[in-house]
Amino acid sequence: MFKQAERISQLPPYLFKEIDENKKRIMTRGVDIIDLGIGDPDLPTPPHIIEAMASAVKDPANHRYPSYAGMEEFRYAIAEWYQRRFSVKLDPEDEVIVLIGAKEGIAHISLAFIDHGDLALVPTPAYPVYNSGTLFAGGESYFLPLLAEHGFKPDLAAIPPEVTKRAKMLWINYPNNPTAAVAERDFFEAIVAFGHRHGIMVCHDLTYSEIAFNGYKPMSLLEVDGAKEIGVEFHSLSKTFNMTGWRIAFAVGNREAIQGLCAIKSNLDSGAFQAIQIAGIAALKSHRESIPEMVTVYEKRRDIMVRGLHGAGFTVNPPKATFYLWVPVPRPYTSMDLTSKLLIEAGVVVTPGNGFGSAGDGYIRIALTQDEKRLREAAERIQRVGL
Repeated sequence: MFKQAERISQLPPYLFKEIDENKKRIMTRGVDIIDLGIGDPDLPTPPHIIEAMASAVKDPANHRYPSYAGMEEFRYAIAEWYQRRFSVKLDPEDEVIVLIGAKEGIAHISLAFIDHGDLALVPTPAYPVYNSGTLFAGGESYFLPLLAEHGFKPDLAAIPPEVTKRAKMLWINYPNNPTAAVAERDFFEAIVAFGHRHGIMVCHDLTYSEIAFNGYKPMSLLEVDGAKEIGVEFHSLSKTFNMTGWRIAFAVGNREAIQGLCAIKSNLDSGAFQAIQIAGIAALKSHRESIPEMVTVYEKRRDIMVRGLHGAGFTVNPPKATFYLWVPVPRPYTSMDLTSKLLIEAGVVVTPGNGFGSAGDGYIRIALTQDEKRLREAAERIQRVGL
């Protein structure tokens, strides 16, 4: 009866439909499913953050409409955290904006800066919202393959001149989802130079900066000289403080980018609930106390799963950051073949790499969002199935 808008038809097909159907079918048989497919932390939000939220909820002052840009106190806390963590100075008044989850801001910024016919440079494999946000804004995505031989980083030199001429935006994400790759200063310096040279806004998704192992410290794009002139960075409390359901995040950096994002948000949403922003202040102020224990948990899980996969015949290196493993699929399997096999024969859910873009085919992503006992069991089941 109703014809959907053209933008809906442009979205990539839902590649997980077959997995979902198989999962439901297997669960009806009473099979115990171990789900390693979803990047949703199983660890609880730290108690002091919950207590801050509970107290703030009782205050009637927080029951009214919040500021579109976010509470001043929270924006100052964000700026202070950036100074402590990255030695990056931000003006809380016009270089910081509060988001209802990073996904919201990532989707909305394209509406502020992408017009019909504009290009966004989008990595593949990648978080799907970089592409869908571009499509909803009427733009087109030019995909940059992230290949193992390039350390899962885009090859900027391979982008044709006619593409860079039309491009308005470049998306990057390090530490990376889904590949778990990391980037060093020389990469970010090259990205900043590229943005300046072509007048392209660089959008960096820094969601996983605090989940890093063995002393590795991910850096901010904004640490590079000149980055703030062309760059905006997205960060979330979801993975850092186990607050995925709370929907609280922020964007920082270039003033014009923040102003554009605020213009979109002021017309499409009414800001984040103030009680959650107050909880966010408590989270950022306890950064040094809350995170090390969580990182230790993920590091142990990483090592357990890597050993288990080695025992099953997979080749996988322990990542320096994120709570994902990006696992090459052995021949003759495709990503979907192996995903289906592990689900049907082992009762283990993983994510096919091509679900993140065509360049992800040949890999599966495993999320370390189950406890050590369940991870050991998942590894044992995979070993019993064999390749």
